Amino acid sequence: MTTVLTPASPLTAADRCDRCGAQAYVRVVLLSGGELLFCAHHGRKFEPELKKIAAEIQDETERLTSLPASASDE
Repeated sequence: MTTVLTPASPLTAADRCDRCGAQAYVRVVLLSGGELLFCAHHGRKFEPELKKIAAEIQDETERLTSLPASASDE
C-alpha cells in the first residue's frame, strides 16, 4: 500500500476498522472530507478503490511485524 506521510496522530488500539471492528492500521482521508479506518486486511482489500478517492493514506501496518525495542535487544 502506498503511504502518504501525514501530520495525523498515530492510530491507537482504540481506533477500529469501519468494516469489521478490528484494530485499525490504515487511515484514509477522503478528498470529499472525512476519514475511514481499516484493519490491515480490509486496507489491502479495498486499496485500489481507496486510492481513487483518497487525499491521503496513513498506513501503519508495519507495526504488525515490528518487534518492541526490548524484545529486539535480546
